Amino acid sequence: MKERKSVKFNLEQQQHQNGHLSPFKLAKLLDPEASWDKDQLGDVLHWIRQVVALVCGLLWGAIPLVGGIWIIVFLLISSGIIYGYYAMILKIDEEDFGGHGALLQEGLFASITLFLLAWILVYSLLHF
Repeated sequence: MKERKSVKFNLEQQQHQNGHLSPFKLAKLLDPEASWDKDQLGDVLHWIRQVVALVCGLLWGAIPLVGGIWIIVFLLISSGIIYGYYAMILKIDEEDFGGHGALLQEGLFASITLFLLAWILVYSLLHF
C-alpha cells in the first residue's frame, strides 16, 4: 500500500515537471512577468469576455435598454476591457500572439451571443 502511494506521488511529480499537469494560479492573471502561451491567453481572454457579456446582458435587460446602439456600446466596453487587460495589466507583446486583431477577436462571437441571449431573456421576463 505504501509503495502504491509512493509510485503515484512519483508519477504526479514527473507529470508536473514535464508540464503535463500545470496548475493554473489566479495570481498569474495579474502578473505582468508571467509567461503565457497562445492557448492559455486565449482562454483567459475568452472567459473574461464571457463574464462581461453576461453582466452587460443582465444589466441592459434589467434597466430596460432598447436599440442597436447598446450592442455597439457593449462591443466597445468588451473590447476596451480585453485591450486594457492584455496591453496594460499583462504588458505582453501582442505580435507574439498574432497581433491586436487576433487578441481582440478571441471569444468575440460567443460573447455577442451570450450578451444578446441574456439581454433579451431578462428584458422579456421583467418587462412583458
